[in-house]
Amino acid sequence: MSMAKLLEQRSHIIPGKLKVSELFFEVPKDHSKPEDGLLRLFARSVERVEKPVDPAKEEVKRLPWCGPGMPCRPPQNCAWVNPILEKGYQVLFLDQRGAGLSTTITAQTLAKHGGAKEQAAYLKNFRADSIVKDCEAIRKTLTQDYPENKKKWTIMGQSFGGFCCLNYLSRFPEGLQEVFIVGGLAPLVRQPDALYVKLLKKVAERSRKYYEKYPEDVKRVHDIAQYLAKESVKLPSGTKLNPMHLRQLGMYFGGHGKFLVYKGYVIVADMEKEGWIWCMVGGNIPLNQLVLITAASNWSAERMMAQLPEFQYSGEDRSKPIFFTAEMILKDMYTTYDELVPLRETAELLAQDADWPDLYDEAVLAENEVPVYAATYYDDLYVDFEYAQETAARIKGCKQYITNAMYHNALGTKAEEVVKQLFALRDDVID
Repeated sequence: MSMAKLLEQRSHIIPGKLKVSELFFEVPKDHSKPEDGLLRLFARSVERVEKPVDPAKEEVKRLPWCGPGMPCRPPQNCAWVNPILEKGYQVLFLDQRGAGLSTTITAQTLAKHGGAKEQAAYLKNFRADSIVKDCEAIRKTLTQDYPENKKKWTIMGQSFGGFCCLNYLSRFPEGLQEVFIVGGLAPLVRQPDALYVKLLKKVAERSRKYYEKYPEDVKRVHDIAQYLAKESVKLPSGTKLNPMHLRQLGMYFGGHGKFLVYKGYVIVADMEKEGWIWCMVGGNIPLNQLVLITAASNWSAERMMAQLPEFQYSGEDRSKPIFFTAEMILKDMYTTYDELVPLRETAELLAQDADWPDLYDEAVLAENEVPVYAATYYDDLYVDFEYAQETAARIKGCKQYITNAMYHNALGTKAEEVVKQLFALRDDVID
């Protein structure tokens, strides 16, 4: 595989003794067909600015950050960056293809690629396997002048970033020094139905806990749902909100302090119904169905939800609480979100497509020689714990820190503790 082309690089010193460099790269849209168009990638690196007593002893270890499938935040706003820099690493943040300042995906940009069939074919280039090939191409570019024994790098992935790490381990282990995975031991499944059943039951559990904490919201959420069903409440984009949109805010329930965030939304929406406009988030194209696909998903989350009684809502029985959804892609999104309506046929083609190469090579993982250190959360709303344990058992040499005292966003809210535990796995031993 060829190297990425470095188009531009600029560096700045920012408060906190940090050197931040902004890099733009060019890579093939399809790494197996480099002549078939190009994509732009944006990355931002951060390192300590210090004057060592003996510069000859200074050694920088690169650690690319495989984030959660969205634009990377500025490094000074990430709580875990300082603890990592203190370990001597330089961190490289990548806006993965399709996100942030890299070549992005919107309904408008997709329209330039033709009709639904052409759009679906284009989107198939944005799975984890393509993202990993981008990373490997960037590694080759950044280390081309390094001595052979310095060309490997460490990678770290949170959530979907962890899924990318497993693909990297499967495809290019020769480029890796070590791997840190945080809430991201991907389920090694081809068809996601059974996985979605587990995840939906976890969402149901979190919904119950929310109402146990705020019992007054059983009535409030029903009131808001009925209001949305009867009235025309619209987002600035024009999308008319409905009760399912309300339920999709269960996405918040998987993190520390997020119950209170949702509680605030409920209070605002209940007191001043039109205020609900500011509570909803719309406009992003849900690409989650590309995360795990190696077989036709056929709207797996929606089909599994239809089989679970606790998720059925008619608006008639107000004694039963309305349960929420989380990171589930539903067919309804492509008929009710104005931004997604033009992509309805494209989404249907992807949902029915069964032609997907495997993301992970279990034979390679079973013979893995790269050190892997994982933080795994028992009550993870987005990455099922039991599947994570099955995955860990299939990766030779994988060490885990397992806790039921943290949620999925702990790397942001409890950064020092998470980093401490990961490096205890790396640096310490047990009898």
